[in-house]
Amino acid sequence: MALLDSVTTCLSEPVHYVICKLGFEKKNPYDINNILSGNGEVCWQAVTEHVFYLESDQSVDYIKSIRSLGPVCESVNFYFKSLTKEQFVIQYASWFHWTNCTEVFLEVFDVLQYAQATEVALGLMKLTSCLERALGDVYLLKGNDCPFLLRDLLASEQLADVFGQSVMNVLRVFIGSPNGLNLRNVLWHGFASPQEIPAKYCAMLLFLSAGLGQLLQTYLLQTKCVLVHRPYVIFISLEELDAFPLNNEILSTTEELVKQSSFVLKTMLPFWIAALTAFKQSRYADSVILLLPQLEAGLRLLFTTTNKCPNRLLIAESSALYTTFDEMLAKHLDNEEVNQLPVVLEEPAMESDFLWDFLNHQEGPRIRDRLSHGEINLETFPREVANQIVGFAITILCRFSNEDMFSPKEHMAIKPLMNFASCYRSRFHPISQLKKQVLECMKSIHLWPELPTVPEEQVQMTKGLEGNAEADTLILMISEIISQLQHYIPQNCCSSDDPINSVLTERLLVELCDTRICTLYSPRPVLEVVAVLRKISTQCHQVSQQVIAGAGLRYTQWVNKTLRSRQRHNYLRMLNSIKFLSPVLRLILLLITLELVSVHSVCKKNPFDYQHYLKFLKSVLQYTENLVTYTSPEKNKWDETMGLTNKILIKIRKISDTKLMLMHLAT
Repeated sequence: MALLDSVTTCLSEPVHYVICKLGFEKKNPYDINNILSGNGEVCWQAVTEHVFYLESDQSVDYIKSIRSLGPVCESVNFYFKSLTKEQFVIQYASWFHWTNCTEVFLEVFDVLQYAQATEVALGLMKLTSCLERALGDVYLLKGNDCPFLLRDLLASEQLADVFGQSVMNVLRVFIGSPNGLNLRNVLWHGFASPQEIPAKYCAMLLFLSAGLGQLLQTYLLQTKCVLVHRPYVIFISLEELDAFPLNNEILSTTEELVKQSSFVLKTMLPFWIAALTAFKQSRYADSVILLLPQLEAGLRLLFTTTNKCPNRLLIAESSALYTTFDEMLAKHLDNEEVNQLPVVLEEPAMESDFLWDFLNHQEGPRIRDRLSHGEINLETFPREVANQIVGFAITILCRFSNEDMFSPKEHMAIKPLMNFASCYRSRFHPISQLKKQVLECMKSIHLWPELPTVPEEQVQMTKGLEGNAEADTLILMISEIISQLQHYIPQNCCSSDDPINSVLTERLLVELCDTRICTLYSPRPVLEVVAVLRKISTQCHQVSQQVIAGAGLRYTQWVNKTLRSRQRHNYLRMLNSIKFLSPVLRLILLLITLELVSVHSVCKKNPFDYQHYLKFLKSVLQYTENLVTYTSPEKNKWDETMGLTNKILIKIRKISDTKLMLMHLAT
């Protein structure tokens, strides 16, 4: 980490020049009245005159445009400082309604009055996030799939149709193009320190956002269109996201920790202090917005050091690659060499797993993407999510700090946090999600014995109802398969007297699911197998829910004597089928879990055996899909489930006999 002390900026020389110097070269003051009408509206034609184009291909000449717009931005900044908050609200608040984030834009005005560098940078990150989301809503007036990248959104024909191409080119000078100021990216990816972002560019974007609101209002009146705002992402199961044991004792040590940790670039220190302060003040969105780019900056320092590529610490001009989270978390570098950063972070493994969980996995919260693209309501940002990011940040600061700096009391305060970190397991990798699905399905099936049912003697008295012998045969086959699996099951879970009820239990599945399975960089065959197993589990759960709903309804109708003769027979067939469906579904859940525990063994299979194995899994999936159909209220084909179950049990027994499952390869 000797590189650390020499780092004074993370902007390459050309980028530093563009952001920090180019817009200050023209010294002539600019008259605000040239771009401002008497009622405060933006005179877009006057603004667009400051955008220049290359003679070669008529694309934007960003260097000339930034140089020309510099004094304009300065003038806008001075103008905003001359207004009181009340004047600004009266004149401009209504022009921000189109963003669905009016309060954020009004906050940015407040920040500009004091021009504290860290707050300006935070305001700019929030502004660009909200502006991008609002522009996406406008895009959907004319298009279907909104581009994911701001660069592509600003270059779209749809926005040019609404606002005009010359207006969009003005925006691209400030955000969205790597050839321009690119303010959004240099901040959100942790390249710019607070003092490197001129406040006047924040003021100009605030001004332009109001101008876009004016143009949009005219467009909507002319076209009679209605702007619809997409709903925000809502985090569910927040208890899953809240695990780091943070408390005031731990937080009280963090300010000194930030100053001492080699993970923190000294130029970025104000961001860290502001992030932790925001968390203590319950400003959770602000805290995370400030922290995420700094985690990226710190990890980039580690990445460039461990991979011996110090030049990659800087953001380069658009013709060169710059390093972001996505590449830092990849298994290989762009030259196919092994990325050494995960190796460093693997002791303990939590850093890589946590980062993948919260940033990349599709079923995870994907905090950075969603925050930076404006998909989250900043006003209601959940404490639980902020708690995780701050907790993670503190553990990584500790990892790269001198232990001698802590007093014994501080050691005791931080110990639970570090202990938790060392035991962290991925929660949003497909493997982790499958474990969760299996246990939820098992809980559902365990409700079956509690379902209300008619007395057994009434079932036996019903004429024309057969199938008990077939059900018994199926249960016997299940017992035989269980006996084949006993070598792969903890011995304390087996009983020769009652194999079904002693083995096919929730306790066994919990124990197996507690097995640690590597989730980092899962090979493609592993992910393919897990995907099929997840589909099977989903279908099993659907069957269980249908049985619970159907049994409850039919029992009520039986008691109230509202069932016709055919419906009564069908209900009794259901009760008969439940006797073997419960153990067969539990058997399938056990097989899923045993295969999951050994899932990395699939890489040992040759292509032929792999395809044969996948074909078997897909036949189990087909069985569960058919079960969903036959047990649905529309079909109610309970007798047919016996034949289906008999066929699949024969297949399972055969593949178990030939030892082609993954559990066999793992031993």
